Amino acid sequence: MTEDNNRIDLEQDDLDEETLFIVSQTFKALSEPTRIRILHLLSEKEHSVNEIGEKLSLLQTTVSHQLRFLKNLRLVKYRREGTTLFYSHDDEHVMNILKQTINHARHH
Repeated sequence: MTEDNNRIDLEQDDLDEETLFIVSQTFKALSEPTRIRILHLLSEKEHSVNEIGEKLSLLQTTVSHQLRFLKNLRLVKYRREGTTLFYSHDDEHVMNILKQTINHARHH
């Protein structure tokens, strides 16, 4: 066994309960079409809740609910400008997984 294989084995052994929970919640976030659409939109640039609703033809309450879920997982972040919140993605790793999965789906 090479040193690289040993390193992989060690990483697999390090899946504690918190890590497993975060991984499963991340995949849960990516398993819902509306959240995928929102994250894909935010991969381009930041948007306000109203802009997200308009561009994706979603109710503001739906957008807010999904953004809260994504924010709790630290997949999106926001900045306030006056009374408006502007959301952007907050995890390059997850965005890369999303982009790769979209590319995979488009090539089938």
